[in-house]
Amino acid sequence: MIQVIVMVPESPKSVRTGVRKISIGEDFAGQRIDNFLFNALPGVPKSRIYRLLRRGEVRVNGGRIRAEYKLQPGDEVRVPPARVSAPTALPPARLAEDMLERVIFEDKRLLVIDKPSGVAVHGGSGISHGVIELLRASRPDLKDLALAHRLDRETSGCLVLAKRRSALRELHEKFRQGLVEKNYLALAAGDWQYGDYLIDAPLHVQHRKSGERHVIISDQGKPAETRISLSRTYGDFSLLQCRPLTGRTHQIRVHAQSLGHPLVIDERYGDADANRQAGKLGLKRLFLHAQSISFADSSGNERHFTAPLADDLDHFLTHGLSARKSRKRYR
Repeated sequence: MIQVIVMVPESPKSVRTGVRKISIGEDFAGQRIDNFLFNALPGVPKSRIYRLLRRGEVRVNGGRIRAEYKLQPGDEVRVPPARVSAPTALPPARLAEDMLERVIFEDKRLLVIDKPSGVAVHGGSGISHGVIELLRASRPDLKDLALAHRLDRETSGCLVLAKRRSALRELHEKFRQGLVEKNYLALAAGDWQYGDYLIDAPLHVQHRKSGERHVIISDQGKPAETRISLSRTYGDFSLLQCRPLTGRTHQIRVHAQSLGHPLVIDERYGDADANRQAGKLGLKRLFLHAQSISFADSSGNERHFTAPLADDLDHFLTHGLSARKSRKRYR
C-alpha cells in the first residue's frame, strides 16, 4: 500500500516522485530490494539506485539495508524522491501480437518465449517497450509477469518468465543453486583451438559515465565459469557451443574475448576487423543465441525448452559463409 506519493511534471518523458512508503505483501516476499527498486523507479539508472542504497536513502523498517536484502511480508520500504520515466502509451498492437506469437510454452506458472534480437527484456533507460510490456499489452491477464532471468537486447532465443511470484522465487533459487542449464550458440572470431574448455575467470561490472555497464575480468569481481566447445569452423570464424555455469552480466562475451575469440558484431567487446569482415558477408547483429534452457519444475519433472537458431543467423551461416570452406570438428 502506497502511503505518500507526489507527482510533479518534469518533462514529457519524466515525472518526479515524492517520498513513498510501501508496505510489502506476500507477492513481493523474498524479492531482493535492488530488484524491487528497479520496478519502483522505472527509468532510473541502476548505478543511481545502488548509490541510493549505499547512502541509506532507501530504508526498510526505518533502517539501512544492503542491495542483497530480501524483502519480508510486513516490511515498510521508504523509496526516496526520484525522477522516473513517465507512463508510456501502449505499444503498437502489431508489436504486441508479434511477441505473443513467439511463445513456445505456457502453463499456469510459466511462460517461455523465443525472444527476437533487438528487443530488450523490459522497458526503461530510453526503451519504451520491452518483452514484459509487449506481453502485458497483448495479454492483460499477465499483469504479474516477471523475468526469471535476462538476455541482452542483442541476444535471441529462450527466455523464461514467471506468471506467479511463487514460481519466480523458485526459479531464482534454482539459478542461485546452479540447477538451471543454459546453452548458447555463438560465432567467434578466429580458429578455436581449445577443444572443450572451461573458462574460470571472475567478472567485475564497471559503470561508465553514460550509465552503460562494461564488464572486465578482475579478482575484485564475482566468480564466473563458462564451458565452451567448438561446433564448426568457418574459415576465420568458429561456431561455439557455450554453457554458462554462472549467470554474470555479459559473461559469454567477455570470457570468449579473454581467450582471443571475441564474438562477431559485438560493438562492446568485439574486434573491429572481424566485425567489419562479418558485416561485409551480411551479418547485421551480435551472433549470440540462447538455444536451450533446462530445469526441474516444482514437481521434480525435468523441463527442457529449445529455440531454433534465429532466421537471420541461420541465413548467415548457410549463405553468408557459403563461399568459405567449413569443416566439422566437434558436436
